[in-house]
Amino acid sequence: MDAGDEVELEITGVAHGGVFVGRHEGRVVFVPDTLPGERVRVRLTETSKKSFWRGEVVEVQTASPDRRPHVWAQADLSQPAAERPGGADFGHIALERQRALKLDVIRDALTRIGKLDLPATIEGAHPIRAADGSLRDEEAPDATGWRTRVSLHVDADGRVGPYAARSHTVVPVTELPLATAAVADAAARLRGHGPGRIDLVQPADGQVRILSRPEKAPAGKGVRDRVIERVGDREFQLDAGGFWQVHRLAASTLHGIVTEQLTALGGLEDGARHLDLYGGVGLFAAAIGEIAGPAAKITSVESDLRATEHAGANLAEWIGARAETGRVEQWIQRLAATVTDAERKRLSQGVVVLDPPRSGAGIEVARAVARLRPRAVVYVACDPVALARDLAAFAEEGYAATTVRAIDLFPHSHHVEAVTTLTPVDSRG
Repeated sequence: MDAGDEVELEITGVAHGGVFVGRHEGRVVFVPDTLPGERVRVRLTETSKKSFWRGEVVEVQTASPDRRPHVWAQADLSQPAAERPGGADFGHIALERQRALKLDVIRDALTRIGKLDLPATIEGAHPIRAADGSLRDEEAPDATGWRTRVSLHVDADGRVGPYAARSHTVVPVTELPLATAAVADAAARLRGHGPGRIDLVQPADGQVRILSRPEKAPAGKGVRDRVIERVGDREFQLDAGGFWQVHRLAASTLHGIVTEQLTALGGLEDGARHLDLYGGVGLFAAAIGEIAGPAAKITSVESDLRATEHAGANLAEWIGARAETGRVEQWIQRLAATVTDAERKRLSQGVVVLDPPRSGAGIEVARAVARLRPRAVVYVACDPVALARDLAAFAEEGYAATTVRAIDLFPHSHHVEAVTTLTPVDSRG
């Protein structure tokens, strides 16, 4: 068959990357905008691969009971494919089913990629409460209005909007339902920008920053507006254009879960040396410090110089904390080659937090960390396949997890975060 031909498919599963699986005469066909249990008519868009084809839904013939009107009306199947914005590829699915599908993807990756038999759970973002227990913020019932950071694009004709799904065509939109109200309002007022990208950022003070990134900007020119984010009563400084969690509840949720997992170890030893790898501006290093106390020895490693500079300031209350700039894969190999026996002992008493980008820490980093024999490794992941691969590498070095805890910090998209703690197998008795 050729691209453009149409077939009818029963959708039987979900695959990594936000697409769903059907089969035509035994051949796998990946299709977005549907969900398991549906029968759909599909127009093939790619048939050059021997192992699989790709297609797009033309008609839903039998709808799943979990299908809903799309949370972003312009992304609904009723709209022309070229005019549907990307970024909400699960927006047509009931929220609880979205989470069940994400959990299916995680379990499949753990089993198929990692060859691991691990239980996994999923939960939503945690509400934020004040010290007296009163509710400060929580996720909306329909899980919209959570994005505090949005990137839009400007094409050569001056049109502003997100890219269409699976393309680099700018789609002007009339709403941004996943964004906070303030970000959506600021986006609606954008005018007069040249080709390039526009980032909208709403930090803790509630004021939206508009960061223009024109295509022809001078090399090396960056946005240096400093902003403050808060987790509990702690403040973190960072560049407005620097990395911070996108969901308005994500940083506090992840900080809380990492804190829980570290606390479950039963206390952190005095004199131990702790590592926060891919440390950003120090969110998880601070979690370590809050448990270990004012004398904590923590090294945060991050490749972005500006983030490292901010981490140094954010961790200033711990005299034994330092922030270093470097690529983690190079830094950890250098540490392994130069560490003294005394320092190795302190590292073995400490913990490591890993929060890598979507590509994961990688096999070599996982092995290098494991060979330092830390007391525990807390891994914060944003890609199930990368996590499964890295957990398998840790397992080869004698480190194992007992469960994976997924957190739905990207509602209405296929993305999902996960946290797990690994400990040496020989320390479990």
